[in-house]
Amino acid sequence: MNYELFIAKRLIANKKGKSSISSSIIKIAIVSITVSMVVMILSISTGIGLKKKIKEKLSGLNGHVIISNFNQNNALNTSNPISKNQDFYPEFKNIEGVKHVQVFASKAGVIRTVKDFENIIFKGVGADYDWSFFKAYLEEGEILKLGEKTTNDVLISKITSERLGLKLGDKFNMWFLKSSKNKNIGDIKSNTKVRPLRVAGIYNSGVIEFDKVYIIGDIKVIQRLNKWKADQIGGFEIFINEFDNLEQKGNEIYESIDPSLNAHTIADKNSGLFEWLDMFDVNIRLIIIIMIIISGINMITALLVLILERTQMIGILKSLGNSNKSIQKIFLYNAGYLILKGLFWGNLIGLGLLLVQKYFGFITLNPENYYVNKAPVYINVPYMLLLNIGTLFLCLLMLIIPTFMVSKINPAKAIKFE
Repeated sequence: MNYELFIAKRLIANKKGKSSISSSIIKIAIVSITVSMVVMILSISTGIGLKKKIKEKLSGLNGHVIISNFNQNNALNTSNPISKNQDFYPEFKNIEGVKHVQVFASKAGVIRTVKDFENIIFKGVGADYDWSFFKAYLEEGEILKLGEKTTNDVLISKITSERLGLKLGDKFNMWFLKSSKNKNIGDIKSNTKVRPLRVAGIYNSGVIEFDKVYIIGDIKVIQRLNKWKADQIGGFEIFINEFDNLEQKGNEIYESIDPSLNAHTIADKNSGLFEWLDMFDVNIRLIIIIMIIISGINMITALLVLILERTQMIGILKSLGNSNKSIQKIFLYNAGYLILKGLFWGNLIGLGLLLVQKYFGFITLNPENYYVNKAPVYINVPYMLLLNIGTLFLCLLMLIIPTFMVSKINPAKAIKFE
């Protein structure tokens, strides 16, 4: 039988339904732990959720690793083609963790309608393109059906649709610039090519930088405009299984491809954005540290009041032969119960708020700044268990020092204490 635990349980049971000097302070301590736990759960779940969602969108639009011509200087116009007849296509056999490889090419142009005109990048994709991302964000129409014949169907963003007044099924023209070798520079007609296109679908990814400038179409359109051969493309988009291995897989892919080709990750392409995302981890750690310190301070206050309130009991236990260490355990068990009570309510409220956000999305965000229109939620059970265990352990660790106050209490004086 655990003697100290038995005494602690009796003290806890004796407190229920009775008022004492410490009751209000104990309630404040429990509320403090509850609020701290709610804040930590929300910070971790929404912070990690936002990071994962942004990374998911960026990789869904461009792949995790992009392979292109080493001399390709302009990302808007893949004017230097490469052959798709590579050892790693249609799949990387010598590198583990690569999920999918697809071809692409891009060419800048201008869309002009009765309403307005816009500078747009036509991103051409092939039959190997993974449409799972666009299926999730397609608001109208259907995904492109690419085959042997060239199709004029394209997907445009909701932003482009609204700006140019284009609706599902509408036909429009897009002007592309010819090669700069054309001597008659002043003649617009001789320096541009017109391509008739049709809106097959309207998507809304939430990534404003992409939605503003890209339309998705058949890669064969660009091959014809650039007078490329059927096996010539702008580059490859590589998808990997684990985003956490991005840097490692990017280096492995770079080392395995031909020296005339270049490989860069989306983290390299969006370095500023990824530095901003890394700040999320710093903020989350800072919030956790502050909340645990606040909880610990409140618990220290509550424990000191409990010890002072039970001075006579401490004197009696000492006179009966109890050691200081044994009495310290009694108060640590008591404090542990209060911490667990605060953690229980904190988890209940925190997870409840997360589930409400997940299914109803009451916290909205500006997609221009955060790439999503509502705060995403990521509930990870191991993270939650680690957070609870860590909070309990650190709070109890902070409470060890105040319990040494027990050793300063004189039994003779304590028994007379009122």
